[in-house]
Amino acid sequence: MTAPFLEKLRAALEAGTFVKVTLSEPRDAAGDLRNVYGRVVELREGRFLSLLWRYARRDETKNVPLAEAPAAVEELLATTFARAHLFTTTGVFRWQPDRPIKASRPTFTMAPAAEHDRPKTSALHRAPFLVALGVTNAAGEARPGMADKLRQIERFVELLGHLIADSPLRAAREVRVVDLGSGKGYLTFAAGAWFRGQNVAARVTGVEARAELVAASNRIAQENAVAGLDFVAGTIAEFAPSERIDVLLALHACDTATDDAIHLGIRAGAGLIVTAPCCHQEVRPRVVVPAVVEPIWRHGILAERSAEVLTDALRALLLEIHGYKASVFEFISPEHTSKNVIIAAQRREHPRDPVPLRARLRELMAFHGIHEQRLARLLGELE
Repeated sequence: MTAPFLEKLRAALEAGTFVKVTLSEPRDAAGDLRNVYGRVVELREGRFLSLLWRYARRDETKNVPLAEAPAAVEELLATTFARAHLFTTTGVFRWQPDRPIKASRPTFTMAPAAEHDRPKTSALHRAPFLVALGVTNAAGEARPGMADKLRQIERFVELLGHLIADSPLRAAREVRVVDLGSGKGYLTFAAGAWFRGQNVAARVTGVEARAELVAASNRIAQENAVAGLDFVAGTIAEFAPSERIDVLLALHACDTATDDAIHLGIRAGAGLIVTAPCCHQEVRPRVVVPAVVEPIWRHGILAERSAEVLTDALRALLLEIHGYKASVFEFISPEHTSKNVIIAAQRREHPRDPVPLRARLRELMAFHGIHEQRLARLLGELE
């Protein structure tokens, strides 16, 4: 049943709405091939679909003429992969064998410019901070066991570029970035590198509760002469910025720490808020399960997933109420990390009317019998 998916691919390439295609879940689980990633590139001979084969320790690239691209993808789906995602500016389309195509709202609002090379992204492979953090060797190759982390960093940089382009910060030449729960600093360093690559002056602060990680990150920043980057010790709830925040990041902030981060971003009027929630624990025990959905919630794993979906839906709706355009989407393929949902929010230049949105929030909470949710409480949305 690849024909409908391939027709979507063909139409997107012809209409100029194509963003990217990813093929994953190799049928040979014992091999070291991870996935294939496709993007449009402009070469001297014309436009091609550049297919990047990603193995555990190496990458290989093959450029296919656009007219031949659907056939090339068809062969890969028939012989090598069991899942595919097509990203276009009109929607996201998911394919699996013997299942109908699943369509969802678009993740990207504009197609990337076709180009042969992306030096700003690929330059991360040779970034000294990646060597110092133990992600790559001096040649830019992933160290053993770090290939997934390198791809996560690459995906984050790509995602950051798309989100900035669709935010009030798209023309900014100076930004203030805060990364809450920065951990070892992988994405904090990467965010600073991306902005520098765009000739944007960025002052980036990583906030991390573990003092030893803060000390190590500051040492690496100093040893590699990374300007405008520092790390401070503290929790998300305790952090009190002394100046504006333009970009707020909080990847894998546990449970209600994500709510604290979103609240801080809204309060600071950040142009872009990017969170990757995890460890959803607050809402599930507070749900009064409606009878009609009891068959879902009676199973532990389904109840857990439903609570996660409900929590993140409430967060996205609260962001909309408070003047943001919110979207929820997959960060990176699940085989690389189980914590792969992003809530991204760009501040609207013309906010939506909050009255009907508040009514929808109350209806959603009432249907599930919820009377308390941290972000709603912080934003004063609970009666």
